[in-house]
Amino acid sequence: MTLRSRLEASTPSLASIAVATTALTFVLMLLGIWTAVGGYGLTCNGRWPICDGAVFGLFPANFGSFVEWFHRLVAMITGFAIMGTAIAAWRGGAERRVRAAFLLALVITPLQIVLGALTVTTYERLILALHFGSALTILALLVAGTAWTVEDIPSIDRLAAIAALALPPALLLTPGVFVDFLLELHLLYNALGLGAFVALFLASLGARTHSELPRLAAGVGAVATALALIVGRVRLDATGQATILLGLGIALAMALATILLSRRAAGIEGSIGSTHS
Repeated sequence: MTLRSRLEASTPSLASIAVATTALTFVLMLLGIWTAVGGYGLTCNGRWPICDGAVFGLFPANFGSFVEWFHRLVAMITGFAIMGTAIAAWRGGAERRVRAAFLLALVITPLQIVLGALTVTTYERLILALHFGSALTILALLVAGTAWTVEDIPSIDRLAAIAALALPPALLLTPGVFVDFLLELHLLYNALGLGAFVALFLASLGARTHSELPRLAAGVGAVATALALIVGRVRLDATGQATILLGLGIALAMALATILLSRRAAGIEGSIGSTHS
């Protein structure tokens, strides 16, 4: 075996790289929420990106500074991971839609960096919404590219079932409605919401069946979840809480509808198949 063949054999597959990058982006979003909600971004005091970390932002002065610094470090690693995924897709001759998804995620990443800086230096609602919305867009593009790369994806009804399990506790953890606002509970709420979003978005990309209704219902649920999560980043007053509950409620209804419609479509296809045979 030549050196080149050994290197090629030891090189991770595009699917592995895509899954790792998508998971890292998911974790980065939660880390960003922790940094923002905990007020750790305020340690920069308008001195982003060096903040108060002395030489080149290293050696944070306190725990809050460390959280902000660590968030920026993970964000940098994630950015390079997205770049590497896009390059691997293009060099590996992936499908056109796969290359397009990863490339678009890479194109949006610089905008996300700028919005992240503005989030620290201005902390305005519009900037927060745009920052989180662009992060959701990048995550969705990575999920799509990964789904089209990985062969073994759960069925539409199973993905919808995952969302249906995640959404009720997310509803109960809506900040300030049923429980007091605590940083840990807020992180759990967002983790459940993001998990439901990913599951429903994946379901909307699922295999085409006799009916498109399951995919459509899942897509509506994913959009409703995304909007609820964005509102949760900028408004936690009575209006914001009502909007979050409405969005997550619609998402839960769509998840349940996706399960029923998917199983119904599978039954219809089974009947058609038995008739033809």
